[in-house]
Amino acid sequence: MSRSDQQALIARRRHFLRAAVLGGAAVVLGGSWARKLLAHADAAPTVSAAAPDVLLECFADDDGHHLGPCRVRKLVLSETQWRQRLSDDAFYVMRREGTERAFSGQYRNQHAKGLYRCPGCDTALFDASTKFDSGTGWPSFWQPIAKANVIEHSDSTLGMERIAVSCAGCDSHLGHVFDDGPKPTGLRYCMNSVALRFIPRAG
Repeated sequence: MSRSDQQALIARRRHFLRAAVLGGAAVVLGGSWARKLLAHADAAPTVSAAAPDVLLECFADDDGHHLGPCRVRKLVLSETQWRQRLSDDAFYVMRREGTERAFSGQYRNQHAKGLYRCPGCDTALFDASTKFDSGTGWPSFWQPIAKANVIEHSDSTLGMERIAVSCAGCDSHLGHVFDDGPKPTGLRYCMNSVALRFIPRAG
């Protein structure tokens, strides 16, 4: 990635973190939520100076091309700040490791080309080209856009052993990964729609 590309990405992420309103956010997450964010824009949360740096893989919105690795500060917010940033449903899933009801999410039947980003910190998570209909009622992908951009860890809640998936940029819960997916990976990343923000691909 060139220095100018890296600087542009850093500036874009800072804008997202401070205003929490990028193109499409008002449509995807609802007008009332967007108005709430705009009302708090002057007091928008900033990244904690004590937060660690993380090395992610960055991708362009327009055509989804890989821009290369980028080192960013992990987003660490208080519970109050997260509640200001996220809808109630998104907060429940992303910060309380909840699950939205099957067949209720807005992206389960989404088939357009584009990227799925984290609504909390803007990290690129999945490319629509890896999305498939799993019949489960949740948006499913056979791989993340980059392994560095997600964190997988054991989850033994609900009396079963599962692998939970979270965003590497802010530690927000996204869903779970299972080994009953299609080729070429055989994996099913079963995600919650409220933990994703879709960016349609230009053209």
